[in-house]
Order: sequence, then structure tokens, then C-alpha cells
Amino acid sequence: MQDPTGYPPTARTVPTRSAKRASYDRELVHAILDETYLCHLGFVRDGAPVVLPTLYGRVGERLYVHGSTGSRPLRMAGARQPDDTDPGLAVCLTVTHVDGLVLARSAFHHSINYRSVVVHGVAHQVTDPQERRVALDAIVDHVVPGRSHDSRPGNERELAATAVLSLDLHEVSAKVRTGGPGDEPEDVALPHWSGVVPVERGYGPPIPADDLDPAVAVPDYLTVL
Repeated sequence: MQDPTGYPPTARTVPTRSAKRASYDRELVHAILDETYLCHLGFVRDGAPVVLPTLYGRVGERLYVHGSTGSRPLRMAGARQPDDTDPGLAVCLTVTHVDGLVLARSAFHHSINYRSVVVHGVAHQVTDPQERRVALDAIVDHVVPGRSHDSRPGNERELAATAVLSLDLHEVSAKVRTGGPGDEPEDVALPHWSGVVPVERGYGPPIPADDLDPAVAVPDYLTVL
């Protein structure tokens, strides 16, 4: 039975360094995933590691990423089969927020405050038309909530050129660093500034397309980004 509060630690999700910063709390993992929309997808191609940045969306305990049907990782992953005959594509997906620059008196103790999630698993192509629609809407709304209902859905040609991968949240961990620098006691008297420089994500005012009808107002969901 699935633990409703957390993910089970595994050999791949227990860090060998700073293990006390790791968490398997489901709500924390979801919160970190839901606060941003850019991930890095790692896999092995021709015996060598490859890491690609891509957009994603979350629906419950499943992540979706999309790309061109000609994309190598999307072609390498087969469709999910009821009898699990297709091995899919082994991947590692990561998401990171940088919350602050931690400046210590010594160069060695400089760090960053961050929140991250690492997901290990097997990705599969999504072939069911209804799930593909849900997945693509989720990716659009993950970037700008409400946008999928305020844009034209993909047509047959566009959907044929788009592949979607799904990755279930089973083998997952979060890792968080907060607080100030860990200066050595003998360094405290040094005349160097020490502390945290907060890092925040921000959005500028929406810039309309050159050919946008001036009568089309900025939608409300863009004013709250």
C-alpha cells in the first residue's frame, strides 16, 4: 500500500552527502515540483549520459514531458503496456530552486540555499489520446495556470508531431538547504561580509505580440504571475 505521506527511501534516493537535508515527504515534493516548470531529464544514449532541459507538468503522482516525435529520448521510450513487456526508458528527472546565495568568510564554506527534487524511474510514451490531451494541457497550465483554456488546442498535424512521456512518482526524494553560512569559529573575526543574498523569481509586464489586436486585453491570469 502506498504511503500517503511519503515516498519510500531507496539506495538511489538516499544521498551519500548531507543526508539530513533529504526528505521523502509527499507534500514537500509536490510543492517543489509545482512551483516551477523547467526540469532536466537525464538518460543514457549510445552508452553516454545525456541531460536535456525541458518543460513538464504534474497530474497527481505522474509527471509529463513533451517534445518532437523526432526527439531521441521520446523515440527511445516505448508505450506503456499492460503486461509491462516494453522496458521504457530509464531516466532521472531533476528540478531545482535557488533561494539564496550563501556567502561565508572563507571560500570553502560558500554555498546556496536551494530546494530540489530528484525522480528516478522509467518513462513511457503516452499514446492514449485522452491522456495525451490531459498531459499537454497540464504542461501548458503548469507554466501559466489557465492558459490551456485561453489558446487554440493542437490540431491533428501538431499533435502528430508531438510526443509525450510519462514518469510516475515512485522513487523520489527532495533535498533542501536553508539558513546562513557555516563559518569556522576562527574565521568569525575576519573582516569579510558574511550572510545570505536572497534569490527571487520575478516576471515583467506582459509584452504584446506585434500583430496583436489592441482590443485584446491582457488576461487576468497573467496579472498574478
